[in-house]
Amino acid sequence: MTNQVFSTLPLKDELLSTLNDIGYKTMTPIQAQSLPSILDGKDVIGQGKTGSGKTAAFGLGLLNRLNVKRFRVQSLVLCPTRELADQVAIEIRKLARGIHNIKVLTLCGGVPMGPQIGSLEHGAHIIVGTPGRILDHMEKGRLSLEEVNTLILDEADRMLEMGFQPALDAIFDQVPSDRQTLLFSATYPAQIQSISKQIMANPVMVKVESNHDDTSITQHFYRCANNRERMEALKLLLLKHQPESAVVFCNTKRDVKDVAAVLDNEGFAVVALHGDLEQRDRDQMLLKFANKSTNIMVATDVAARGLDIEALDAVINYHMAFDTEVHIHRIGRTGRAGSEGAAYTFFGDEDGYRVALLEDHLERDIKPSALPDSSVLNNVPRTPAMVTLHIDGGKKSKVRPGDILGALTGENGIEGKQVGKIKVTDYRSYVAVERSVAKKALKKLSSGRIKGKTYRVWQLR
Repeated sequence: MTNQVFSTLPLKDELLSTLNDIGYKTMTPIQAQSLPSILDGKDVIGQGKTGSGKTAAFGLGLLNRLNVKRFRVQSLVLCPTRELADQVAIEIRKLARGIHNIKVLTLCGGVPMGPQIGSLEHGAHIIVGTPGRILDHMEKGRLSLEEVNTLILDEADRMLEMGFQPALDAIFDQVPSDRQTLLFSATYPAQIQSISKQIMANPVMVKVESNHDDTSITQHFYRCANNRERMEALKLLLLKHQPESAVVFCNTKRDVKDVAAVLDNEGFAVVALHGDLEQRDRDQMLLKFANKSTNIMVATDVAARGLDIEALDAVINYHMAFDTEVHIHRIGRTGRAGSEGAAYTFFGDEDGYRVALLEDHLERDIKPSALPDSSVLNNVPRTPAMVTLHIDGGKKSKVRPGDILGALTGENGIEGKQVGKIKVTDYRSYVAVERSVAKKALKKLSSGRIKGKTYRVWQLR
């Protein structure tokens, strides 16, 4: 099913032209297996990990079905987190750019309600959002789903894990029964099977196995009797391998906070990602990690779902995942796009059953590896290559990425190659610069002007 080209599909000419323009020539396995059924109007269950190309699969499906002249909400995409919803909306807009006047609206919690209310009053064709905020707008009478013909659940397993079942049930009650339903999930637990029977009609099942194998991801296992030994093992591995970017997975929010606090105290550049964070704090932590201005992220599975992280050097399972599919999903974040990655997993006597299931999946015995020698404890934790600067102005002030780059690289500025990722939101902007020129960049932005205006600028700590 691989190497099939999009031009073989019954897609609108505008979509085929856009796919060609953005360089999408051949389909990924999940696209090749699911798109024919999606375009045929069938309900589809797609099982595949993050990065498998599922967003383009359901995005092309809903865009092909859309009637642009009918300015009503025709497609609803439900996601577990704001980050994933933002990514999905960006991808749909990219695919839709050859079709004029399509309105895609994102509705998520953790951001002010006012601008969303204003946007809803102007209408939309496609809504992408989190179940809680979608339901909130529905209950207040601001959002009608009576003309939805395509319902999509993205990362459905995590939505259930995060307690969205009641909100989902309430939304399902308001969506027309005569519709197409597409459900995508990295894992397929009993709850998903139950919900699919409840809301789908004779769904086509598509499952794409992980593309990762022993040639792209090296797995190592270490026996640890308790959390004290886990922490010692974690420090040894980080100081030995010095990853530029690594995610450490814990099974509880409490452990995430504790592990991150110890690493921070030991001088590591670390952020903690868990469900208790305010949205703004969460956004900034994700930004610092993506910008490479911090090296280590400690996270729970739910908090990390939907993250778009490229070139991850290592995944460390501080605790074993609750099931094998989650383990595979975790480690699949490293070793992408042909690069090599490493996965390190700690296990104890209480993990015997999980180890046995993983051995069945890997078709080999799991034997504990030897940890690095304690001499590596004399090493200094890696310093992040970049620094992230916060600019107190964004899209509402007409600031664009090019304006920030120009301000940085203008007269007596820094070189363009010393500038990393630039992100502009409605009211603030962020730019990554090489650590060696951080003070110069900060002074240049603070004392200079961006589009003729001076903004407050400071370094994210």
